[in-house]
Amino acid sequence: MGRDEAKAAIERASDALPDWKDTTGLHRSGILSKWSALIKENSEDIATIMTLESGKPLQESHGEVAYGTSFLDYYAAEAIRSNSAGGGTLIPTPFTVAGSTSPRGKIMAVNEAVGVCALITPWNFPIALITRKAGPALAAGCTTVLKPSELTPLTALALQNLATEAGVPEGVFELVTADADINREVGDEFCTNPIVKKISFTGSTPVGKLLMKLSSDTVKRMSLELGGNAPFIVFKDADIDLAVNAAMASKFRNAGQTCVCADRFIIHKSVEEEFVEKLTDKVKQITVGHGMKEGVAMGPLISSKAVQKLKEEVDEALAENAKCVVGGSPLTDLGPHFFEPTILTNVSPKSIIWCAENFGPVVAVTTFETEDEALALANDTTSGLASYFCTQDMARVLRFSASLQNGIVGVNEGIISSTVAPFGGVKESGLGREGSSVGINEYLETKYVFLNV
Repeated sequence: MGRDEAKAAIERASDALPDWKDTTGLHRSGILSKWSALIKENSEDIATIMTLESGKPLQESHGEVAYGTSFLDYYAAEAIRSNSAGGGTLIPTPFTVAGSTSPRGKIMAVNEAVGVCALITPWNFPIALITRKAGPALAAGCTTVLKPSELTPLTALALQNLATEAGVPEGVFELVTADADINREVGDEFCTNPIVKKISFTGSTPVGKLLMKLSSDTVKRMSLELGGNAPFIVFKDADIDLAVNAAMASKFRNAGQTCVCADRFIIHKSVEEEFVEKLTDKVKQITVGHGMKEGVAMGPLISSKAVQKLKEEVDEALAENAKCVVGGSPLTDLGPHFFEPTILTNVSPKSIIWCAENFGPVVAVTTFETEDEALALANDTTSGLASYFCTQDMARVLRFSASLQNGIVGVNEGIISSTVAPFGGVKESGLGREGSSVGINEYLETKYVFLNV
């Protein structure tokens, strides 16, 4: 599919908008609940498709199915709230009847659907990042056009088929697939077509910046969840076993291919040896292989290009005096897409693997001695999505979390994403928030109405 197909999908979404936004929140809620139920009923097939497309272990795919449906369930409930589409607030009027202190008129702030929304999703979470966008959009009364990653289109098509079965009308959840060489023209149509009122994108920071530029002529609403490069700080008073478990959960899920993965490990000098030793023991136990094989804990990277990029970054770090404690190389005996779980110490904060999101199973370690030094290392990046730190000092918890320049902070925990929590970054990691009760606001406009009655 290309620009013409994208334009046609946008027009179908526009045609469907008046009827869909005019339905009750209760009606939309019922459809979202049915969609969620159908995904759950077909979870085995969907998880299998996801694993075969993306490579992630089957158990992770099952976990994502559950996580993805949780957004549909959540926004099915949000659709009927008083602050959803058609709801709003009644504001006390400051105006008075002439010659009197009696109030004059009524002020209403009414929430309405934004309109046609373009949703662009990546390959690393091919279900959850669709439902996290489509759930609130449909709950708010918007119609949508989805462009999934060219690497995981089958998962998206399966979701669309089940949406239709659940009763989502034609035009409400359109889908456009495109090969890598066609992505640009589809994205250009999304950005320049005046029918599209909002774009929600999860992906790289450079592409997010391009979408912003292309959308500026039509002044679209934007939700952008962009690149990470999360710091993981371990203070000298931390519970090291807890810190190691948190690091394992954060770093190696989906082979390190998540935007909130810990990338930069900033460890207090006095506990570095213990932390690295215990982490190494855990890393050596990771079973790498095909995602469909029983017992596999980590699958492949998404492409051979990703493997080559990671290998170059590791080699560059080693050339700058980093030490490889474990791993460090592609696992060519398994195939062209596999890379060893890796730990590097003495990593220079100027090396590529430190400065750029590595999107792979590589732990890059450096040390610090003071809290100020740790904070400076953590914040020394243009990204600001997630961060993690481990300490048992409650005063430090409050002080340090307030000073970190990130939209999401995990304290003594490595898995922090949740349906009920607002997800998003600061600095060049994006705009807006997804998930939680604030997520639906991204798909609503507020109209001020004054009634002189």
